[in-house]
Amino acid sequence: MRTEICDLLDIDLPLLAFSHCRDVVAAVTNAGGFGVLGASSHTPEALEAELAWIDSQVKGRPYGVDIICPETYEGKGQELTDADVVGLVPEEHKAYVLRLLADHDLDAEQFGESLFVMGGRFNDETGARLLEVTLKHPVGLLANALGVPPSFMLEAGRSYNVPVAALVGAKEHAIKQVQAGVDVIVAQGGEAGGHCGDVSTMVLVPEVIEAIKPHRSVPVLAAGGIVTGRQVAASVAMGAAGAWMGSVWLTTEEAETAPYTVEKMLAAGSRDTVRSKGRTGKYSRQLRSDWTDAWEAGLDAPAALPMPLQSVLSEPTLRRIDQLAAKGHPGAQRLATYFVGQGVGLMTRKRPAREVVLEMAEDYLAATERLAGTLG
Repeated sequence: MRTEICDLLDIDLPLLAFSHCRDVVAAVTNAGGFGVLGASSHTPEALEAELAWIDSQVKGRPYGVDIICPETYEGKGQELTDADVVGLVPEEHKAYVLRLLADHDLDAEQFGESLFVMGGRFNDETGARLLEVTLKHPVGLLANALGVPPSFMLEAGRSYNVPVAALVGAKEHAIKQVQAGVDVIVAQGGEAGGHCGDVSTMVLVPEVIEAIKPHRSVPVLAAGGIVTGRQVAASVAMGAAGAWMGSVWLTTEEAETAPYTVEKMLAAGSRDTVRSKGRTGKYSRQLRSDWTDAWEAGLDAPAALPMPLQSVLSEPTLRRIDQLAAKGHPGAQRLATYFVGQGVGLMTRKRPAREVVLEMAEDYLAATERLAGTLG
């Protein structure tokens, strides 16, 4: 199973696993894939501890780090404090969230300081500090979503000889990324969990590959709804160098996904997800719940706010909802949601991440044998 990405990253399997959980990153890396830690919610101190732990587990095997530095967000360049950002959230939106909670037998006292606070900053200053920590460790890939990576990330990648990856949801975005100097393109279709466009993976991957050909040769990874080895094989058949996967790890034994949300995912079908702005202010695919429905409620709902203002309303609140849902609160259980792709319909049991990798490898081989058999 050698592809261009295997040679670039020195890995055995063309499987890249994005996860916010260090245990998943280490398990996939040790199984022959390539774990990528989502680091943007960490403080520099916390990230240092996480990467040191991963180093101790993978013992020299390569892994990556994803640091989100959005191209555009509310207040960019204005040097706003956390309090300044929270102050930009309209009272109308705060009142709407309070009504939504009340409709589910939840009141403000149950949330304490979890209501209407910053849950993390995605900006260049924070990204630069996290990058500085990251480059003290033997990482094999840097990644960025939500636009072209900032110049300091691209320059650091060249200086440290670490390739830089960027996620795209449209061919014009891929061209822009290649022209900016990224080393790997992740073509993420609309089936994907988290931030995504509206073009399907099956269409987007070959479209991106053809679009960047006149500019520069860059390996393309397929992303969006991919949770099996046969889908990885299909991606390679379309010209991709491998697959970038996030959702499939959310129901593994190592994952830090909230317990009740895991139950909802294991019971969900592929049509139980929705693209909504109600969590971050940008379209992202997540498990459908009363929270996502509330932000799609037509005239009754205020328009979602731009990033990061919508996150002030959602992130700390939803984390507290996760805790209450795990304790059996019915209203919290109806509201509970998390980012996940349409591949959730194929995620039907909880198992170790290593087992997921090995089953993917077997499924990949079986798929390639079937494909070879069609040649006669």
